Order: sequence, then structure tokens, then C-alpha cells
Amino acid sequence: MPVYEIAMLIDARGAASPAAIVKTAHSMQSVESGEIVEVYATDPGTISDFEAWARKTGHELLESSSDGGTHCFVIRHR
Repeated sequence: MPVYEIAMLIDARGAASPAAIVKTAHSMQSVESGEIVEVYATDPGTISDFEAWARKTGHELLESSSDGGTHCFVIRHR
């Protein structure tokens, strides 16, 4: 697994899937193009939602993993 320099960490654990996406989209406005954001979420729906959101917005989903009910997404800002 590559090591990324994370510009921002977003903790969306406990938030329902749409709220995790909204929180991430809002936070992405604070980072520069090319910077990397790491998101933690617990809603299982976020797995497919983040994949679709990244495709739709042009952000690059670099990595997606799950461990014990927590999902981690590593996203490069477009």
C-alpha cells in the first residue's frame, strides 16, 4: 500500500451515507488541487457512494478499504 501525504482527515464515522459525502464535498473546498484527503466512515453505503461521487466530480479515489466496520477512503482532489 502506498504512503500518501494527507492534507486533511475527515471523520464521518456515525454519519449516514449522504451526510458523509456532503461533509467530504464541503471539506474538499478547503484543499488545493492534487492534495489528498482521507475519510473515515461507518455507514456501509459509503463504499458505493464514494466510488460514484469520485467519478461524478472528477476526484480520484486512490484507495478504499474496510476494517471492523470502519471504511477508509483516500481521495486526490481534482
